[in-house]
Amino acid sequence: MPVDLDGVRAYFARGPLREDLLAAFIVSVLLIPQSLAYAMLAGLPAQIGLYASLLPLLAYAALGSSPVLGVGPVAVLALMIAQGLGELPAGVAPSEGALVLAAETGLILAIAAWLRLDALASLLSVPVLHGFETGATLAIAFSQLPVLLGSRAHGFDLPALWQDARQGGFDWHGLSALYGLGACAALLAARRWLAGTPGRLAPLLLLLGTIALAWHSDALSRGVALVGALPRLRLELGLPRLDGALWLALLPHALLVALMAYVSSLVVAESLARRRGEKVDARRELAGLAGANLLAAASGGMPVAGSFSRSVLLHDAGSRTRASGAFIAVFMALAMLLLAAPLAWLPKAVLAATIMVAVLSGLRFEPYRDAWRYAPAEGLLMLAVTALVLLVSVAAGLALGVLGSIALLLQRTARPHVALIGRVPGTEHYRNVDRHAVECLPGVLGLRIDESLLFTNARNLTEVVQGFLQQHAGTRRVVLLMSPVNNIDFSGLAALQELHQSLARQSVRLDLSEVKGPVLDRLRASGWQRWFKGQVYLSHHQGMMD
Repeated sequence: MPVDLDGVRAYFARGPLREDLLAAFIVSVLLIPQSLAYAMLAGLPAQIGLYASLLPLLAYAALGSSPVLGVGPVAVLALMIAQGLGELPAGVAPSEGALVLAAETGLILAIAAWLRLDALASLLSVPVLHGFETGATLAIAFSQLPVLLGSRAHGFDLPALWQDARQGGFDWHGLSALYGLGACAALLAARRWLAGTPGRLAPLLLLLGTIALAWHSDALSRGVALVGALPRLRLELGLPRLDGALWLALLPHALLVALMAYVSSLVVAESLARRRGEKVDARRELAGLAGANLLAAASGGMPVAGSFSRSVLLHDAGSRTRASGAFIAVFMALAMLLLAAPLAWLPKAVLAATIMVAVLSGLRFEPYRDAWRYAPAEGLLMLAVTALVLLVSVAAGLALGVLGSIALLLQRTARPHVALIGRVPGTEHYRNVDRHAVECLPGVLGLRIDESLLFTNARNLTEVVQGFLQQHAGTRRVVLLMSPVNNIDFSGLAALQELHQSLARQSVRLDLSEVKGPVLDRLRASGWQRWFKGQVYLSHHQGMMD
Protein backbone atom coordinates (compact mmCIF):
# COMPACT_ATOMS: atom_id res chain seq x y z
CA MET A 1 0.00 0.00 0.00
CA PRO A 2 1.69 3.27 -1.10
CA VAL A 3 2.37 5.97 1.46
CA ASP A 4 0.37 9.17 1.04
CA LEU A 5 3.29 11.61 1.13
CA ASP A 6 1.01 14.61 0.61
CA GLY A 7 -1.04 13.53 3.61
CA VAL A 8 2.09 13.16 5.72
CA ARG A 9 3.33 16.62 4.71
CA ALA A 10 -0.09 18.13 5.45
CA TYR A 11 -0.15 16.44 8.87
CA PHE A 12 3.17 18.00 9.91
CA ALA A 13 2.54 21.33 8.20
CA ARG A 14 -1.01 22.30 9.15
CA GLY A 15 -2.68 19.08 10.28
CA PRO A 16 -3.51 17.82 13.79
CA LEU A 17 0.14 17.52 14.87
CA ARG A 18 -0.14 20.13 17.62
CA GLU A 19 -3.30 18.59 19.11
CA ASP A 20 -1.79 15.10 19.03
CA LEU A 21 1.44 16.26 20.69
CA LEU A 22 -0.40 18.11 23.47
CA ALA A 23 -2.76 15.19 24.13
CA ALA A 24 0.19 12.76 24.16
CA PHE A 25 2.14 14.88 26.65
CA ILE A 26 -0.77 15.15 29.08
CA VAL A 27 -1.50 11.43 28.94
CA SER A 28 2.12 10.31 29.09
CA VAL A 29 2.89 12.14 32.32
CA LEU A 30 -0.16 10.56 33.93
CA LEU A 31 0.70 7.17 32.48
CA ILE A 32 3.84 6.86 34.60
CA PRO A 33 2.17 6.35 38.01
CA GLN A 34 -0.63 4.35 36.41
CA SER A 35 1.76 1.96 34.67
CA LEU A 36 3.79 1.47 37.84
CA ALA A 37 0.63 0.89 39.86
CA TYR A 38 -0.91 -1.68 37.53
CA ALA A 39 2.33 -3.66 37.28
CA MET A 40 2.43 -3.72 41.07
CA LEU A 41 -1.23 -4.79 41.14
CA ALA A 42 -0.35 -7.71 38.84
CA GLY A 43 2.41 -8.80 41.22
CA LEU A 44 5.17 -7.77 38.78
CA PRO A 45 8.21 -5.49 39.06
CA ALA A 46 7.11 -1.89 38.59
CA GLN A 47 9.21 -1.25 35.48
CA ILE A 48 7.29 -3.91 33.52
CA GLY A 49 4.29 -1.60 33.49
CA LEU A 50 6.46 1.08 31.92
CA TYR A 51 7.84 -1.28 29.27
CA ALA A 52 4.26 -2.30 28.42
CA SER A 53 3.54 1.38 27.69
CA LEU A 54 6.18 1.84 24.98
CA LEU A 55 6.34 -0.40 21.90
CA PRO A 56 2.76 -1.76 22.27
CA LEU A 57 1.48 1.76 21.63
CA LEU A 58 3.38 1.87 18.34
CA ALA A 59 1.81 -1.42 17.27
CA TYR A 60 -1.71 -0.22 18.01
CA ALA A 61 -1.06 3.11 16.25
CA ALA A 62 -0.07 1.15 13.12
CA LEU A 63 -2.85 -1.49 13.17
CA GLY A 64 -5.78 -0.17 15.23
CA SER A 65 -8.67 2.04 14.15
CA SER A 66 -9.53 4.36 17.04
CA PRO A 67 -7.74 7.72 17.29
CA VAL A 68 -8.33 7.94 21.04
CA LEU A 69 -8.03 4.41 22.43
CA GLY A 70 -5.27 4.52 25.06
CA VAL A 71 -3.58 1.10 25.05
CA GLY A 72 -1.47 -0.09 27.96
CA PRO A 73 -1.70 -1.85 31.34
CA VAL A 74 -5.24 -1.71 32.78
CA ALA A 75 -6.62 -2.49 36.22
CA VAL A 76 -8.97 -5.35 35.33
CA LEU A 77 -6.35 -7.15 33.24
CA ALA A 78 -3.80 -6.62 36.01
CA LEU A 79 -6.08 -8.47 38.41
CA MET A 80 -6.56 -11.32 35.92
CA ILE A 81 -2.81 -11.48 35.30
CA ALA A 82 -2.12 -11.63 39.03
CA GLN A 83 -4.47 -14.58 39.47
CA GLY A 84 -2.97 -16.35 36.46
CA LEU A 85 0.59 -15.84 37.63
CA GLY A 86 -0.34 -17.18 41.04
CA GLU A 87 -0.47 -20.66 39.48
CA LEU A 88 2.97 -20.61 37.83
CA PRO A 89 5.07 -23.80 37.97
CA ALA A 90 8.00 -23.80 40.37
CA GLY A 91 11.11 -22.07 39.07
CA VAL A 92 9.28 -19.65 36.75
CA ALA A 93 9.58 -15.96 37.60
CA PRO A 94 6.38 -13.84 37.41
CA SER A 95 8.01 -11.60 34.80
CA GLU A 96 8.64 -14.65 32.57
CA GLY A 97 5.04 -15.77 33.01
CA ALA A 98 3.80 -12.29 32.09
CA LEU A 99 5.72 -12.41 28.80
CA VAL A 100 4.25 -15.80 27.92
CA LEU A 101 0.76 -14.57 28.85
CA ALA A 102 1.18 -11.50 26.64
CA ALA A 103 2.44 -13.62 23.73
CA GLU A 104 -0.47 -16.06 24.02
CA THR A 105 -2.96 -13.19 24.29
CA GLY A 106 -1.51 -11.59 21.16
CA LEU A 107 -1.58 -14.85 19.20
CA ILE A 108 -5.20 -15.57 20.23
CA LEU A 109 -6.28 -12.09 19.14
CA ALA A 110 -4.33 -12.39 15.87
CA ILE A 111 -6.01 -15.72 15.06
CA ALA A 112 -9.39 -14.18 15.91
CA ALA A 113 -8.68 -11.28 13.53
CA TRP A 114 -7.58 -13.68 10.79
CA LEU A 115 -10.73 -15.78 11.22
CA ARG A 116 -12.89 -12.62 11.40
CA LEU A 117 -14.24 -13.51 14.84
CA ASP A 118 -15.43 -9.98 15.58
CA ALA A 119 -18.57 -11.44 17.15
CA LEU A 120 -16.50 -12.52 20.16
CA ALA A 121 -17.66 -9.30 21.79
CA SER A 122 -21.22 -10.62 21.93
CA LEU A 123 -20.17 -13.38 24.36
CA LEU A 124 -20.30 -10.82 27.16
CA SER A 125 -23.69 -9.15 27.46
CA VAL A 126 -24.06 -5.75 29.11
CA PRO A 127 -25.25 -7.22 32.45
CA VAL A 128 -22.33 -9.66 32.52
CA LEU A 129 -19.83 -6.98 31.56
CA HIS A 130 -21.09 -4.59 34.24
CA GLY A 131 -21.23 -7.34 36.87
CA PHE A 132 -17.69 -8.39 35.98
CA GLU A 133 -16.33 -4.83 36.04
CA THR A 134 -17.99 -4.08 39.39
CA GLY A 135 -16.66 -7.28 40.95
CA ALA A 136 -13.18 -6.62 39.57
CA THR A 137 -13.32 -3.01 40.79
CA LEU A 138 -14.18 -4.08 44.33
CA ALA A 139 -11.59 -6.87 44.25
CA ILE A 140 -8.91 -4.40 43.13
CA ALA A 141 -9.87 -1.93 45.85
CA PHE A 142 -9.79 -4.62 48.56
CA SER A 143 -6.45 -5.95 47.29
CA GLN A 144 -4.92 -2.46 47.53
CA LEU A 145 -6.26 -1.71 51.01
CA PRO A 146 -3.36 -3.45 52.83
CA VAL A 147 -0.81 -1.63 50.64
CA LEU A 148 -2.59 1.65 51.33
CA LEU A 149 -2.27 1.06 55.10
CA GLY A 150 1.23 -0.40 55.03
CA SER A 151 0.08 -3.91 55.97
CA ARG A 152 1.87 -7.11 54.94
CA ALA A 153 -1.41 -8.90 54.15
CA HIS A 154 -2.10 -9.53 50.47
CA GLY A 155 -4.55 -11.32 48.21
CA PHE A 156 -6.52 -10.83 45.00
CA ASP A 157 -9.90 -12.00 46.25
CA LEU A 158 -11.68 -11.53 49.56
CA PRO A 159 -11.20 -15.09 50.94
CA ALA A 160 -7.45 -15.06 50.21
CA LEU A 161 -7.06 -11.59 51.68
CA TRP A 162 -9.05 -12.52 54.79
CA GLN A 163 -7.10 -15.76 55.27
CA ASP A 164 -3.76 -13.99 54.94
CA ALA A 165 -4.86 -11.25 57.34
CA ARG A 166 -6.00 -13.82 59.93
CA GLN A 167 -2.77 -15.80 59.73
CA GLY A 168 -0.36 -12.88 59.82
CA GLY A 169 -2.53 -10.35 61.59
CA PHE A 170 -3.80 -7.29 59.80
CA ASP A 171 -0.98 -5.06 60.95
CA TRP A 172 -0.62 -1.57 59.60
CA HIS A 173 2.10 1.07 59.49
CA GLY A 174 1.11 4.52 60.66
CA LEU A 175 3.32 6.63 58.40
CA SER A 176 2.53 4.51 55.33
CA ALA A 177 -1.19 4.81 56.09
CA LEU A 178 -0.74 8.58 56.41
CA TYR A 179 0.84 8.71 52.95
CA GLY A 180 -1.89 6.51 51.46
CA LEU A 181 -4.92 8.16 53.07
CA GLY A 182 -3.49 11.63 52.46
CA ALA A 183 -3.01 10.79 48.77
CA CYS A 184 -6.61 9.53 48.56
CA ALA A 185 -7.90 12.75 50.11
CA ALA A 186 -5.81 14.89 47.76
CA LEU A 187 -6.93 13.00 44.66
CA LEU A 188 -10.59 13.13 45.66
CA ALA A 189 -10.33 16.85 46.38
CA ALA A 190 -8.70 17.43 42.99
CA ARG A 191 -11.50 15.52 41.25
CA ARG A 192 -14.11 17.59 43.08
CA TRP A 193 -12.67 21.10 42.94
CA LEU A 194 -10.14 21.20 40.09
CA ALA A 195 -11.29 21.21 36.48
CA GLY A 196 -9.51 21.27 33.15
CA THR A 197 -5.73 21.00 32.93
CA PRO A 198 -5.07 21.49 36.69
CA GLY A 199 -7.37 18.59 37.50
CA ARG A 200 -5.71 16.38 34.91
CA LEU A 201 -2.24 17.19 36.24
CA ALA A 202 -3.19 16.68 39.89
CA PRO A 203 -2.01 13.01 39.99
CA LEU A 204 1.37 14.02 38.56
CA LEU A 205 1.74 16.88 41.04
CA LEU A 206 0.81 14.52 43.87
CA LEU A 207 3.38 12.04 42.60
CA LEU A 208 6.15 14.62 42.54
CA GLY A 209 5.14 16.05 45.92
CA THR A 210 5.15 12.70 47.73
CA ILE A 211 8.47 11.74 46.11
CA ALA A 212 10.00 14.97 47.40
CA LEU A 213 8.49 14.49 50.86
CA ALA A 214 9.63 10.88 51.10
CA TRP A 215 13.16 11.82 50.06
CA HIS A 216 13.38 14.81 52.38
CA SER A 217 12.09 12.86 55.40
CA ASP A 218 14.06 9.68 54.57
CA ALA A 219 10.81 7.67 54.58
CA LEU A 220 12.64 4.39 53.88
CA SER A 221 14.41 4.48 57.23
CA ARG A 222 11.04 5.10 58.90
CA GLY A 223 9.61 1.84 57.53
CA VAL A 224 7.66 3.20 54.55
CA ALA A 225 7.64 0.78 51.62
CA LEU A 226 8.94 2.47 48.48
CA VAL A 227 8.90 1.52 44.80
CA GLY A 228 12.67 1.20 44.88
CA ALA A 229 15.30 1.72 42.24
CA LEU A 230 14.12 1.09 38.70
CA PRO A 231 16.50 -0.46 36.19
CA ARG A 232 17.79 1.77 33.45
CA LEU A 233 15.72 1.92 30.28
CA ARG A 234 16.96 -1.05 28.32
CA LEU A 235 14.49 -2.66 25.96
CA GLU A 236 15.89 -6.09 25.22
CA LEU A 237 13.86 -7.47 22.34
CA GLY A 238 13.50 -11.23 22.33
CA LEU A 239 11.13 -14.16 22.52
CA PRO A 240 9.44 -15.15 25.78
CA ARG A 241 10.42 -18.38 27.49
CA LEU A 242 9.74 -21.31 25.13
CA ASP A 243 8.50 -23.89 27.59
CA GLY A 244 5.60 -26.05 26.38
CA ALA A 245 4.39 -26.90 29.87
CA LEU A 246 4.39 -23.22 30.87
CA TRP A 247 2.51 -22.14 27.73
CA LEU A 248 -0.06 -24.90 28.26
CA ALA A 249 -0.55 -23.97 31.93
CA LEU A 250 -1.18 -20.31 31.09
CA LEU A 251 -3.36 -20.91 28.00
CA PRO A 252 -6.74 -20.91 29.85
CA HIS A 253 -5.84 -17.62 31.53
CA ALA A 254 -4.68 -16.19 28.17
CA LEU A 255 -8.04 -17.04 26.58
CA LEU A 256 -9.89 -15.12 29.28
CA VAL A 257 -7.42 -12.20 29.16
CA ALA A 258 -7.77 -12.00 25.36
CA LEU A 259 -11.57 -12.06 25.52
CA MET A 260 -11.71 -9.40 28.23
CA ALA A 261 -9.07 -7.24 26.54
CA TYR A 262 -10.97 -7.23 23.25
CA VAL A 263 -14.46 -6.76 24.67
CA SER A 264 -13.51 -3.99 27.11
CA SER A 265 -11.37 -2.18 24.50
CA LEU A 266 -14.10 -2.36 21.87
CA VAL A 267 -16.69 -1.00 24.31
CA VAL A 268 -14.44 1.97 25.11
CA ALA A 269 -13.52 2.63 21.47
CA GLU A 270 -17.12 2.47 20.25
CA SER A 271 -18.50 4.66 23.02
CA LEU A 272 -15.95 7.40 22.29
CA ALA A 273 -16.40 7.00 18.53
CA ARG A 274 -20.12 7.74 18.94
CA ARG A 275 -19.28 10.96 20.79
CA ARG A 276 -16.98 12.03 17.94
CA GLY A 277 -19.22 10.92 15.07
CA GLU A 278 -16.67 8.32 13.96
CA LYS A 279 -16.68 4.58 13.31
CA VAL A 280 -14.53 1.81 14.72
CA ASP A 281 -13.46 -1.24 12.70
CA ALA A 282 -13.91 -4.24 15.03
CA ARG A 283 -11.54 -6.44 13.05
CA ARG A 284 -8.81 -3.79 13.06
CA GLU A 285 -9.27 -3.47 16.81
CA LEU A 286 -8.50 -7.20 17.07
CA ALA A 287 -5.41 -6.72 14.91
CA GLY A 288 -4.25 -3.65 16.84
CA LEU A 289 -4.57 -5.36 20.21
CA ALA A 290 -2.88 -8.48 18.84
CA GLY A 291 0.11 -6.46 17.64
CA ALA A 292 0.28 -4.52 20.92
CA ASN A 293 0.37 -7.70 23.02
CA LEU A 294 2.90 -9.45 20.78
CA LEU A 295 5.23 -6.45 21.03
CA ALA A 296 4.68 -6.35 24.79
CA ALA A 297 5.82 -9.98 24.93
CA ALA A 298 8.89 -9.17 22.86
CA SER A 299 9.92 -6.10 24.87
CA GLY A 300 9.66 -7.09 28.53
CA GLY A 301 6.06 -6.01 29.11
CA MET A 302 2.74 -7.55 30.18
CA PRO A 303 -0.69 -8.03 28.53
CA VAL A 304 -2.29 -4.73 27.51
CA ALA A 305 -5.72 -3.46 26.48
CA GLY A 306 -7.60 -0.20 26.00
CA SER A 307 -7.99 1.86 29.19
CA PHE A 308 -11.23 3.78 29.70
CA SER A 309 -9.69 6.53 31.84
CA ARG A 310 -6.70 6.98 29.51
CA SER A 311 -8.91 6.98 26.41
CA VAL A 312 -11.31 9.55 27.85
CA LEU A 313 -8.31 11.70 28.73
CA LEU A 314 -6.97 11.43 25.17
CA HIS A 315 -10.40 12.39 23.85
CA ASP A 316 -10.71 15.35 26.23
CA ALA A 317 -7.15 16.49 25.49
CA GLY A 318 -7.98 16.75 21.79
CA SER A 319 -6.29 13.74 20.19
CA ARG A 320 -7.02 13.73 16.46
CA THR A 321 -5.21 10.66 15.11
CA ARG A 322 -3.56 7.44 16.27
CA ALA A 323 -0.20 9.19 15.97
CA SER A 324 -0.80 10.46 19.52
CA GLY A 325 -0.14 6.89 20.69
CA ALA A 326 3.29 6.93 19.06
CA PHE A 327 4.05 10.29 20.68
CA ILE A 328 3.02 8.91 24.07
CA ALA A 329 5.58 6.12 23.65
CA VAL A 330 8.31 8.70 22.91
CA PHE A 331 7.39 10.87 25.92
CA MET A 332 7.25 7.78 28.14
CA ALA A 333 10.75 6.73 27.09
CA LEU A 334 12.06 10.22 27.87
CA ALA A 335 10.34 10.16 31.26
CA MET A 336 11.92 6.81 32.09
CA LEU A 337 15.35 8.19 31.24
CA LEU A 338 14.89 11.38 33.27
CA LEU A 339 12.72 10.23 36.21
CA ALA A 340 14.04 6.75 37.04
CA ALA A 341 16.00 7.95 40.09
CA PRO A 342 13.23 10.11 41.64
CA LEU A 343 10.61 7.38 41.15
CA ALA A 344 12.59 5.11 43.47
CA TRP A 345 11.38 7.32 46.37
CA LEU A 346 7.68 6.95 45.52
CA PRO A 347 5.78 5.31 48.44
CA LYS A 348 3.81 2.23 47.42
CA ALA A 349 0.91 3.48 49.51
CA VAL A 350 0.58 6.46 47.12
CA LEU A 351 0.46 4.10 44.14
CA ALA A 352 -2.25 2.11 45.92
CA ALA A 353 -4.18 5.35 46.46
CA THR A 354 -4.02 6.23 42.76
CA ILE A 355 -5.37 2.76 41.89
CA MET A 356 -8.20 2.88 44.42
CA VAL A 357 -9.37 6.38 43.51
CA ALA A 358 -9.17 5.62 39.78
CA VAL A 359 -11.14 2.37 39.90
CA LEU A 360 -13.70 3.38 42.54
CA SER A 361 -14.55 6.59 40.69
CA GLY A 362 -16.35 4.53 38.04
CA LEU A 363 -18.27 2.34 40.50
CA ARG A 364 -22.05 2.39 39.83
CA PHE A 365 -24.79 0.33 41.43
CA GLU A 366 -27.79 1.77 39.53
CA PRO A 367 -27.55 -0.85 36.73
CA TYR A 368 -28.31 -3.59 39.28
CA ARG A 369 -31.57 -1.88 40.18
CA ASP A 370 -32.46 -1.17 36.54
CA ALA A 371 -31.66 -4.73 35.40
CA TRP A 372 -33.71 -6.23 38.25
CA ARG A 373 -36.72 -4.10 37.29
CA TYR A 374 -36.47 -4.83 33.57
CA ALA A 375 -35.25 -8.46 33.52
CA PRO A 376 -34.85 -10.12 36.95
CA ALA A 377 -32.95 -13.08 35.48
CA GLU A 378 -30.32 -10.78 33.97
CA GLY A 379 -30.13 -8.77 37.19
CA LEU A 380 -29.53 -11.98 39.12
CA LEU A 381 -26.80 -13.02 36.66
CA MET A 382 -25.15 -9.61 37.05
CA LEU A 383 -25.13 -10.01 40.84
CA ALA A 384 -23.84 -13.60 40.63
CA VAL A 385 -20.96 -12.60 38.36
CA THR A 386 -19.98 -9.79 40.74
CA ALA A 387 -20.06 -12.13 43.74
CA LEU A 388 -18.03 -14.83 41.97
CA VAL A 389 -15.34 -12.37 40.84
CA LEU A 390 -15.13 -10.94 44.34
CA LEU A 391 -15.26 -14.20 46.31
CA VAL A 392 -13.69 -16.79 43.98
CA SER A 393 -11.74 -15.54 40.96
CA VAL A 394 -11.93 -13.44 37.83
CA ALA A 395 -11.85 -16.58 35.66
CA ALA A 396 -14.81 -18.10 37.51
CA GLY A 397 -16.86 -14.90 37.18
CA LEU A 398 -16.09 -14.57 33.48
CA ALA A 399 -16.94 -18.22 32.82
CA LEU A 400 -20.26 -17.89 34.67
CA GLY A 401 -21.05 -14.74 32.69
CA VAL A 402 -20.50 -16.38 29.30
CA LEU A 403 -22.34 -19.58 30.23
CA GLY A 404 -25.14 -17.63 31.94
CA SER A 405 -25.66 -15.41 28.89
CA ILE A 406 -25.85 -18.44 26.63
CA ALA A 407 -28.26 -20.19 29.01
CA LEU A 408 -30.57 -17.15 29.13
CA LEU A 409 -30.50 -16.88 25.35
CA LEU A 410 -31.43 -20.54 24.98
CA GLN A 411 -34.17 -20.20 27.59
CA ARG A 412 -35.68 -17.19 25.77
CA THR A 413 -35.58 -18.87 22.36
CA ALA A 414 -36.41 -22.45 23.35
CA ARG A 415 -40.07 -22.00 22.43
CA PRO A 416 -40.89 -19.96 19.32
CA HIS A 417 -43.35 -17.14 19.91
CA VAL A 418 -46.34 -17.72 17.65
CA ALA A 419 -49.23 -15.25 17.76
CA LEU A 420 -52.81 -15.74 16.57
CA ILE A 421 -53.56 -12.78 14.32
CA GLY A 422 -56.72 -11.29 12.81
CA ARG A 423 -57.57 -8.47 10.41
CA VAL A 424 -58.01 -4.94 11.69
CA PRO A 425 -61.52 -4.00 10.43
CA GLY A 426 -61.51 -2.05 7.16
CA THR A 427 -57.79 -2.65 6.50
CA GLU A 428 -55.40 -5.29 5.20
CA HIS A 429 -53.35 -5.21 8.42
CA TYR A 430 -53.22 -8.19 10.76
CA ARG A 431 -52.47 -7.93 14.47
CA ASN A 432 -52.38 -10.10 17.62
CA VAL A 433 -55.91 -10.97 18.75
CA ASP A 434 -54.88 -10.53 22.40
CA ARG A 435 -53.82 -6.91 21.87
CA HIS A 436 -56.20 -5.52 19.24
CA ALA A 437 -59.85 -5.62 18.22
CA VAL A 438 -59.64 -7.75 15.05
CA GLU A 439 -61.71 -10.02 12.82
CA CYS A 440 -60.94 -13.73 12.32
CA LEU A 441 -62.17 -15.84 9.39
CA PRO A 442 -63.85 -19.16 10.19
CA GLY A 443 -61.93 -22.19 8.95
CA VAL A 444 -58.69 -20.21 8.31
CA LEU A 445 -56.15 -19.83 11.10
CA GLY A 446 -53.70 -16.94 10.71
CA LEU A 447 -50.53 -17.32 12.79
CA ARG A 448 -47.42 -15.14 12.95
CA ILE A 449 -44.01 -16.63 13.80
CA ASP A 450 -42.07 -13.89 15.59
CA GLU A 451 -38.52 -15.25 15.34
CA SER A 452 -36.20 -17.28 13.15
CA LEU A 453 -36.61 -21.06 13.13
CA LEU A 454 -33.36 -22.46 14.49
CA PHE A 455 -32.21 -25.56 16.31
CA THR A 456 -32.83 -23.83 19.65
CA ASN A 457 -36.59 -23.52 19.14
CA ALA A 458 -37.70 -25.38 16.03
CA ARG A 459 -38.61 -28.68 17.66
CA ASN A 460 -41.54 -27.05 19.49
CA LEU A 461 -43.14 -25.53 16.38
CA THR A 462 -45.62 -28.37 15.74
CA GLU A 463 -46.64 -28.46 19.39
CA VAL A 464 -47.34 -24.71 19.46
CA VAL A 465 -49.43 -24.75 16.27
CA GLN A 466 -51.35 -27.82 17.40
CA GLY A 467 -52.26 -25.95 20.59
CA PHE A 468 -54.00 -23.26 18.51
CA LEU A 469 -55.77 -25.91 16.39
CA GLN A 470 -57.27 -27.51 19.48
CA GLN A 471 -58.85 -24.16 20.37
CA HIS A 472 -60.27 -23.62 16.84
CA ALA A 473 -62.17 -26.70 15.69
CA GLY A 474 -63.10 -26.88 12.01
CA THR A 475 -59.91 -25.25 10.76
CA ARG A 476 -59.20 -26.17 7.10
CA ARG A 477 -56.13 -24.04 6.46
CA VAL A 478 -53.26 -22.61 8.52
CA VAL A 479 -51.51 -19.54 7.06
CA LEU A 480 -48.16 -18.74 8.68
CA LEU A 481 -47.07 -15.09 8.40
CA MET A 482 -43.27 -15.44 7.95
CA SER A 483 -42.16 -11.80 7.66
CA PRO A 484 -40.35 -11.80 11.06
CA VAL A 485 -38.38 -14.97 10.11
CA ASN A 486 -34.87 -14.00 9.01
CA ASN A 487 -33.37 -17.47 8.91
CA ILE A 488 -34.37 -21.13 8.84
CA ASP A 489 -31.57 -23.61 9.58
CA PHE A 490 -31.73 -27.35 8.86
CA SER A 491 -33.47 -28.03 12.18
CA GLY A 492 -36.04 -25.38 11.29
CA LEU A 493 -36.54 -26.95 7.86
CA ALA A 494 -37.14 -30.34 9.49
CA ALA A 495 -39.63 -28.76 11.92
CA LEU A 496 -41.48 -27.10 9.06
CA GLN A 497 -41.71 -30.44 7.22
CA GLU A 498 -42.94 -32.17 10.39
CA LEU A 499 -45.64 -29.49 10.84
CA HIS A 500 -46.69 -29.88 7.20
CA GLN A 501 -47.05 -33.64 7.57
CA SER A 502 -48.85 -33.38 10.91
CA LEU A 503 -51.44 -30.96 9.48
CA ALA A 504 -51.85 -33.06 6.33
CA ARG A 505 -52.82 -36.07 8.45
CA GLN A 506 -55.63 -33.90 9.87
CA SER A 507 -56.68 -32.73 6.37
CA VAL A 508 -55.45 -29.21 7.14
CA ARG A 509 -53.41 -27.39 4.50
CA LEU A 510 -50.33 -25.37 5.48
CA ASP A 511 -49.70 -22.09 3.58
CA LEU A 512 -47.01 -19.45 4.04
CA SER A 513 -47.13 -15.70 3.45
CA GLU A 514 -44.58 -12.89 3.13
CA VAL A 515 -41.54 -15.19 3.15
CA LYS A 516 -38.34 -13.14 2.83
CA GLY A 517 -36.38 -13.59 -0.39
CA PRO A 518 -33.18 -15.11 1.10
CA VAL A 519 -35.25 -17.53 3.23
CA LEU A 520 -37.33 -18.59 0.21
CA ASP A 521 -34.17 -19.06 -1.86
CA ARG A 522 -32.77 -21.48 0.72
CA LEU A 523 -36.05 -23.38 0.90
CA ARG A 524 -36.13 -23.78 -2.88
CA ALA A 525 -32.49 -24.84 -2.97
CA SER A 526 -33.30 -27.60 -0.48
CA GLY A 527 -35.89 -29.06 -2.87
CA TRP A 528 -38.77 -28.43 -0.50
CA GLN A 529 -41.24 -28.54 -3.42
CA ARG A 530 -41.03 -32.34 -3.14
CA TRP A 531 -43.02 -32.33 0.09
CA PHE A 532 -44.57 -28.85 0.47
CA LYS A 533 -48.06 -28.90 -1.09
CA GLY A 534 -49.34 -25.54 0.13
CA GLN A 535 -49.14 -22.04 -1.34
CA VAL A 536 -46.70 -19.18 -0.75
CA TYR A 537 -48.48 -15.81 -0.84
CA LEU A 538 -46.94 -12.41 -1.45
CA SER A 539 -49.13 -10.81 1.22
CA HIS A 540 -50.79 -12.27 4.28
CA HIS A 541 -54.12 -10.66 3.38
CA GLN A 542 -54.07 -12.45 0.03
CA GLY A 543 -53.37 -15.75 1.78
CA MET A 544 -56.25 -15.30 4.21
CA MET A 545 -58.77 -14.34 1.52
CA ASP A 546 -57.84 -17.02 -1.04
